[in-house]
Amino acid sequence: MEPTPLRRRPTQRRSARRVERMLDACADLLDEIGYEALSTTRIAERAGVAIGSVYQFFPDKRAITQEVTRRNVELFAAGVGRRFLADDYEGWWDAVDAIIDEYVAMHRSVPGFRSLNFGDVVDLNLLDSVADNNTVIAGRLRALLLAEFGQADSAELDLATMVAVEAGDAVLKLAFRHDPEGAPQIVAEAKKLVRDYLARQLTPYAH
Repeated sequence: MEPTPLRRRPTQRRSARRVERMLDACADLLDEIGYEALSTTRIAERAGVAIGSVYQFFPDKRAITQEVTRRNVELFAAGVGRRFLADDYEGWWDAVDAIIDEYVAMHRSVPGFRSLNFGDVVDLNLLDSVADNNTVIAGRLRALLLAEFGQADSAELDLATMVAVEAGDAVLKLAFRHDPEGAPQIVAEAKKLVRDYLARQLTPYAH
């Protein structure tokens, strides 16, 4: 995993709360004005902290944005994990639907999430120093298929999960481009696309 964008980690509760306020401010501003108009000064003003406090922890706006994305990815992974604990899935197709449902729910409710999709340029290599973020997400889907649904480890499985994640991500972006809440028909098509594609790629006994 790539090192955190933080210059240093807060060691006191007060400092940790201040960093969280900066991240919250950054997320809100990303949704309001976008990345290009974002600045460390605006983040400091919105968070109610001195600009020096920002630079104590972050070298620039890109680093703050990366940390917001890291936080969002952790929230996403935790949300998927809660869904898996709460529900019993008949097969991998239901698990895929649950992953997409969590993505859509966070897109609707978590500040900054819709502005910073996992594959965007500003955070392309946030989760791993050599693989882009969607490849890392695909790796997590692959691990799920191996651990929970009886798939055999193979290069074909690597390719299938990577293509499924990239295709699903593209169609879900389309859903939110047409409707800020995510056009239901397009979300449904994203699920169908991923399920139909993986059904052709996965070994029969896992279907």
